[in-house]
Amino acid sequence: MLSFKEIKNLLQHNKITDFVKLNKLTPRDIAQFANRNTQSAVKLFQHLDPKKTVRAFKFLRRKKQEQIINSLPEEKAAELLNAMQPDDRTAFLEELPGSHVKELLKVLTPENRAEALELLGYPEGSVGRLMTPDYVSIKMDETCQDVLSFIRKRGQATETLNWLFVIDDRGVLIDDINIKDFLIVDPGTLVAAIMDYQFIALNVNDAQKAAIQMFQNNSRYALPVIDDNGVLLGIVTLDDVLRLAESEGTREIQKIGGSEALDEPYTTISFANLIRKRAGWLIILFLGEMLTATAMGHFEDEISKAVVLALFIPLIISSGGNSGSQASSIIIRAMALGEIGFRDWWRVIRRELLSGLVLGTILGIVGFLRVSLWQQFHLYNYGIHWMKVATTVFFALIGVVMWGTVSGSMLPLILKRLGADPAASSAPFVATLVDVTGLVIYFTVAFVIMQGTLL
Repeated sequence: MLSFKEIKNLLQHNKITDFVKLNKLTPRDIAQFANRNTQSAVKLFQHLDPKKTVRAFKFLRRKKQEQIINSLPEEKAAELLNAMQPDDRTAFLEELPGSHVKELLKVLTPENRAEALELLGYPEGSVGRLMTPDYVSIKMDETCQDVLSFIRKRGQATETLNWLFVIDDRGVLIDDINIKDFLIVDPGTLVAAIMDYQFIALNVNDAQKAAIQMFQNNSRYALPVIDDNGVLLGIVTLDDVLRLAESEGTREIQKIGGSEALDEPYTTISFANLIRKRAGWLIILFLGEMLTATAMGHFEDEISKAVVLALFIPLIISSGGNSGSQASSIIIRAMALGEIGFRDWWRVIRRELLSGLVLGTILGIVGFLRVSLWQQFHLYNYGIHWMKVATTVFFALIGVVMWGTVSGSMLPLILKRLGADPAASSAPFVATLVDVTGLVIYFTVAFVIMQGTLL
């Protein structure tokens, strides 16, 4: 493999032999180089084989793709765009401003322009934007020999040959067949003889997330896309779904962490955008935490009578927040994988109530022992009512942790039911919610146990 420095040196020589060496680079190597060196990348893309250029271009970051297209000579930009697979071209164009898309559409061939406009006409985030119309469709009255002959002539123009799709005279999908089934039978066998009339398909208006789940549940490289009448419109391939899954996973992780999704790599996002994406949630969480001060003000009399209670406030509320964050993260991920939905809320709440009870009891025992041991070994004096202090900590931890697990598990399900993004119920958000309510639980338990003594 050539180093980045060696690639730059070869580009400076402008020798035919050097360009031959450059064309031996893998698409991944080219993309890594281009992502770091825009100016040199433009020169590199001008001298690469068109097929190699297209394969490398799809691995570039979105902003880098736009920079290179804008910097390439018009004929080279046209060559690159026209050579791209329809789904990759759509994924690139849909990220650009409308005015820019209009200019780039002009350099496409009439056929590719019509194809791009059709794909861009589907709703944003739909399977229609993800599919490619390049596939092999066959009829049931053809022989396997006919199919194989067609593949030899036209197969190069399709994105995948793993699966072939059987349609009727109206274009309605009636079966999909693995290519290996054509290779193990007599060439004169009719397609109808190897059909089982069983297939799985995506609807063109489905959300793209549905495609991710469909591929996860089925071992397939490509799936057909149909309209409401069952007419075959295109296919979605695994490589596009993997990139989509990676992007969706990144967005969810960033939201769970308590910020807006960055929508671009951390290393390339501008400092201003980075601050903007993170400041909003921090302000919301800060305002939420101000309610903690309000709650403490409400229990000011109790704190003044039993100052010892204030020592355990950080312990109590952090335990509730941590348990809530755990539950929230687990449930959000389970929802993303399709393991649970809102219909499972009762099953979830039962499990989390029991989990909260057990976890709270464990922490409660630790808290009880903390007070008892410190008192017995004279490490701290909690007063003559130290046993009630220890008991308060014990039961408060059980209550707060149970509330934290229930809140953390239910909030994502409720948001999903309301049509919001479950990832918005981020771990910091749940922790803030439980902090405030945890104080109420703590001082309520303290009032019940200590009434008539310290309170």
